[in-house]
Amino acid sequence: MSNLSYINENGPWQTYLAQVERVAPYLSESLKDYIDTLKRPKRALIVDVPIIMDDGSIRHFEGYRVQHNLSRGPGKGGIRYHPDVNLDEVMALSAWMTIKTAVVNLPFGGAKGGIRVDPRSLSSRELERLTRRFTSEISHIIGPQQDIPAPDIGTNPNIMGWIMDTYSSSKGYTITGVVTGKPVHLGGSLGRIRATGRGVFVTGVDVARRIGLPIENSRVAIQGFGNVGNEAGFLFDKAGAKVVVVQDHTGTIYNSKGLDVKALQIYVAEHGGVVGFEDAEILDNEDFWQVDMDILIPAALESQITLERAKKLKAKVILEGANGPTYPEADDEFSRRGVIVVPDVICNAGGVTVSYFEWVQDMASYFWSEDEINERLDKLMIQAMNDIWQSSQENQCTLRTAAYILACDRILRARKERGIFPG
Repeated sequence: MSNLSYINENGPWQTYLAQVERVAPYLSESLKDYIDTLKRPKRALIVDVPIIMDDGSIRHFEGYRVQHNLSRGPGKGGIRYHPDVNLDEVMALSAWMTIKTAVVNLPFGGAKGGIRVDPRSLSSRELERLTRRFTSEISHIIGPQQDIPAPDIGTNPNIMGWIMDTYSSSKGYTITGVVTGKPVHLGGSLGRIRATGRGVFVTGVDVARRIGLPIENSRVAIQGFGNVGNEAGFLFDKAGAKVVVVQDHTGTIYNSKGLDVKALQIYVAEHGGVVGFEDAEILDNEDFWQVDMDILIPAALESQITLERAKKLKAKVILEGANGPTYPEADDEFSRRGVIVVPDVICNAGGVTVSYFEWVQDMASYFWSEDEINERLDKLMIQAMNDIWQSSQENQCTLRTAAYILACDRILRARKERGIFPG
């Protein structure tokens, strides 16, 4: 599928390429010549990040920033700190951001970054030094009109604040718009932390309404209980659903009558994981995929739902809170069985949507209330879902392919109309 020598043949980049291939037959003839634009990143930067540790030793970390496509505007995408970060993964994540921003019709392209590190193994001072050195290494390709990073797995508003301060120091004045997901008092937006989880809930409720699945008393399973799974679970619980099983890096907990989500949020904040939460039994991690459920929210890492796991799943609706959690062959299994998959490129687009709002607010130095943010977010997400659902009906395809049809048409039309320089 690709002649790029540095990719993993079984990695997330191949999953992305397979998704793009499925869209090709639906594109107009005038755009098919441009589809290869989507099959390779525009720019990939690999940097060495040396820092002085607290004990005086020097350690080197490998960092990445990939800009996949900038045809529709500046790059937009998070920065991930995780021990398994690699170029293949960051390329795929940047490509999914290209699709995602186009699906929601934001004036951005797709980008992503990361450092191969376990942030929990570093002190706060080491983490700050790592972040500031990484920022200095990528500063020539980021900026409010070039590429705007944001938080992802292993990063948070404080880290975004360090990036903003480091970048601003090199320019000699404060530039709040260089990152989003910052602390509110540094130019961040209200509602940003909860936005991705809220988007999962909003799209889930919309699709459930369309297929006649009542939210009240529906059984919800959540993989990953960070910002996304945490907020989505809280909102579904508040709407009357029962969150019956939750899995995170510590293990899997289950209660057929429904977990107390608010109490679980407090427990995880204090203990760092779900295992040990009272009034719940511990399951083997693989048993998670066989629990009776109506709605599954994979909100952890990519490449989680294999064909084998897909065959076990009893969910009617899958809401992809994570990026790329489903393998293409698992998608086919769900399509065959009539399971509705709300793809990541719309389901978890709440975060980038409010990041867009934050960027706009920073550029204008005028800030909105949280109610205004949520109202605008819900409106954009529901409009995008309407467009995707209509495309799915017209083309007789899955919601994922429908989302890619909309996105690829917008991206490739922009590429075509901009032309290729020099001609």
